[in-house]
Amino acid sequence: MRYDLDDLRLFLHVVTEGSITAGARRMHLSLPSASARVRALERQADVALLVRERRGVRPTPAGTTLARHARDVLDRTARLEGAVASYSRSPTAPLVLLGGGSAMHRLVPRALVTFLGAHPDVDVTVGESPTPRTVRRLADGEADLGVVMEAEAHDCGLRTEPLGDDSLVVVGQAGGILSGRTSVSYAEAAEHPLVGLDESSSLRRWIDRCLGERAPVARYRTTVVSLNVLVALATAGVGLAVVPRRALDPGQPLDVCELQDAWAHRRHLLAWGVRDSPRTAVTALADHLRRAGLAEPVSGASGAVEGV
Repeated sequence: MRYDLDDLRLFLHVVTEGSITAGARRMHLSLPSASARVRALERQADVALLVRERRGVRPTPAGTTLARHARDVLDRTARLEGAVASYSRSPTAPLVLLGGGSAMHRLVPRALVTFLGAHPDVDVTVGESPTPRTVRRLADGEADLGVVMEAEAHDCGLRTEPLGDDSLVVVGQAGGILSGRTSVSYAEAAEHPLVGLDESSSLRRWIDRCLGERAPVARYRTTVVSLNVLVALATAGVGLAVVPRRALDPGQPLDVCELQDAWAHRRHLLAWGVRDSPRTAVTALADHLRRAGLAEPVSGASGAVEGV
């Protein structure tokens, strides 16, 4: 036995409205056409589905059963159509967003949460990449947007705009050897045991490159891959750590000192690639990155972390 979906929709409207006339109106059918469809349903089921009264209709027990199952069939059909329709959209390559480890710690995730929620039809491929490599990929059309360091990308020939401060600070256990200090040089910090990021991280490579051959001999008690873990180790007093101020959360029991070294004062730029991607989507992602940058709090220079 086969049922036409429009007939089932009509029957549900008739039962809901208690009137074939009203059901016909809901389906944009004439009354004779709607009546003929209902009679055809009854012939197909070989049972009366409606009790016709002077002021309308009401379902028979068989009609009530048909209405219940018709509602379930139509609900499932709608879900089926929606699931299949998601594959019929024009395929679009994911946007590609690149950034260094500092940007990937908080700024990029914050932007992705809001962007992906607002744009369910747009996918984003994210990759951690140091600024020189990010600039090359943007210029070669392999990426759409990049969060890069100003010192390395200010004359790269790409469209760029300021995105926020990413200066480095030295952090240590509250009340420890940094207590009462407002700033410290890297060389002085390196006289004490340190905890740091893995040598493969973009931030660690940045620090090593800036120090060059003048790098003081530092004792790393351990190295890790996560800024969260690094800050936790410094909080516990395992060693001092050099981290972006962005990596610090309000209320952490830490002493924070500015790094006196010039290379520690950094700024993020948003860089645009030359790839031929949907401009509306790229512009929207850029806007979410700007908002994430503005949402990044900044703290004072000394003492325990406040408002960072």
